[in-house]
Amino acid sequence: MSRVHDMGGRFGDGRVVPEPEAEVFHEEWHGRALAVVLAAGFLGKWNIDVSRHARECLAPTDYARFSYYEKWMAGLADLLVAKGIVTPAELAGHADAGLSALAEKKRGAAEVPGVLATGGPSERDSTIAPRFGPGDEVVTRAIAENTLVEGGHTRLPQYAAGARGRILRLHGSHVLPDSSAHGLGDAAEPLYAVVFPAAALWAHPEHPGDEVVLDLWQSYLSPA
Repeated sequence: MSRVHDMGGRFGDGRVVPEPEAEVFHEEWHGRALAVVLAAGFLGKWNIDVSRHARECLAPTDYARFSYYEKWMAGLADLLVAKGIVTPAELAGHADAGLSALAEKKRGAAEVPGVLATGGPSERDSTIAPRFGPGDEVVTRAIAENTLVEGGHTRLPQYAAGARGRILRLHGSHVLPDSSAHGLGDAAEPLYAVVFPAAALWAHPEHPGDEVVLDLWQSYLSPA
C-alpha cells in the first residue's frame, strides 16, 4: 500500500493544473520558508534525503491538509528538535533562545548565490559496476519500498513498481537515498535514466504514446 506522500498517478486526486510560469511563490511567506529551510541545511546536521524523509514522516492528516511550504516548515521543525538544535519550548516561543553553537555556520547574503549555484553534488565513486547499458530492457522492483529500512525513504515511486522500461542513459554512480536518508552512508551505486511508456504505468493513460523518464538506482532494477 502506498504512503500518503506517494501521490504520483494516484486515482481520484484530480487533474494536474499547471500554474503560470511567472508566479514563483503564491504568498510572500513561501519565499521565506524556502530560505529558512535552505539556511538550516547549511548547519550540516542533515542532507537532502534526510530532509525529504522528514516531510514524508508527517502525520497523514497533516500531510493531506498542509500546503507545499507548510509541509517544508513542519518537516524542518521536526528535524530541528530531533537533532537537538532547538527545544520544543524554544520552537513554540515558550523559552528564551540563546546564541546557538552553530551560529558560526551562518551564511552571509553575499555568499548565498555562489553556494546555491554549486548545488549539492551527489555523484560518488563506487565499487559497484554498472549492470545495464543504453537500450537494455529492465523491470523495476515489484514493491516500491526501502529494502534497508522498514518504512524508509526511497525514490522508486509506487506507480512505477513492477513496470517494464528501457535504459536511456547512465548518469554515473550517485548516493543511494534509501541509505543516505537513514544515516547508513552514501552506498553509492549506478543511477540510470529509465524510459517507460505511459501504457506500462497506467491502465488508462490519456496519451498512451507518451513516455515517462525516471532516474532510478541500480538496486531498483532487474533485467527484463
